[in-house]
Amino acid sequence: MLTEEQVLNALKTVQEPILNKSLVDLNAIKELKIKNNMVSLKLAIAQPGTAEQMQLQQEIVTAVKNVGAESVGLRFEKMADEEVAKHGGATQGEGKSLLDRQDKTTFIAVTSGKGGVGKSTVSVNLAVSLAREGKKVGIIDADIYGFSVPDMMGIEERPKVVGQKIYPVTRFDVQVISMGFFVEDNSPIIWRGPMLGKMLNNFFSEVEWDDLDYLILDLPPGTGDVALDVHSMLPSSKEIIVTTPHATAAFVAARAGAMAIKTEHEILGVVENMAYFESKVTGEKEYVFGKGGGQKLAEELNTEVLSQIPLGQPVIDEENFAPSIYDTDHPIGKLYMEMATKVIGKTKK
Repeated sequence: MLTEEQVLNALKTVQEPILNKSLVDLNAIKELKIKNNMVSLKLAIAQPGTAEQMQLQQEIVTAVKNVGAESVGLRFEKMADEEVAKHGGATQGEGKSLLDRQDKTTFIAVTSGKGGVGKSTVSVNLAVSLAREGKKVGIIDADIYGFSVPDMMGIEERPKVVGQKIYPVTRFDVQVISMGFFVEDNSPIIWRGPMLGKMLNNFFSEVEWDDLDYLILDLPPGTGDVALDVHSMLPSSKEIIVTTPHATAAFVAARAGAMAIKTEHEILGVVENMAYFESKVTGEKEYVFGKGGGQKLAEELNTEVLSQIPLGQPVIDEENFAPSIYDTDHPIGKLYMEMATKVIGKTKK
């Protein structure tokens, strides 16, 4: 049976990449749990969310597996500036990276188990609704392969680049950054995991964000590389799981929820999208994709259904074109405003 002493001895040989000292000597291991040879670690390092962290993750996993661990779960937090300075490291300037503002900004990852459930539609409308409530909001289109936020919000301009800094585009009072801004002619992207992590980190560190109350992350569906990077970069992130009423969609979405629970991310709730179709003529509701998936998923994840969003289409305004944004007087727009109010209440912003 693997012991804590064996794990700590293994980590004595692993150095913190910025301070160049052993993780054990730095007292960087804040939490260590072992269950059935599965190891869970929480570590404080000088600069989380960097390429150096990605390399450190591999070294830790290799070292711990070499002493008998079957799996290794990792979470990172930023080491206190006083500790960094004490060990000879330079502290990062205030606001240098959005990752340094986790005490000021609430990060909300919007995820789903599978594609085609309307996750991006929920992301952009939640972001806009929070802004309409007077909050300072940003959104990262982290769905690297299926970026769609700029098109959904009717954004035609590109971010401004000044020196080494990128300035996000603002639309409906929401600051927006997306891979779609940096790809020509809707070209396909063929990237591997480490490259995705680097691009996501750039969105946090190289973009000149204003002070934010909320940052919405529109994640790719499933539990792949980008979702894993977000879980390690943002240990305090909240999550919203999007599903349809169909039992299969809810079953698959449970995997994304299970990842959130495993990494101790707080699940704010479930959004059941395409919950029903309501006839404008009779007012009768037709449950096109079945019933109960959202509630069943919420019960499984021990959370609540934040909203049931029906099938619908925003009223298109040619002068202020945004094909997926609902106005506040639209019935579905009102549902998103109610959802934003719930989110604010749950996060006390």
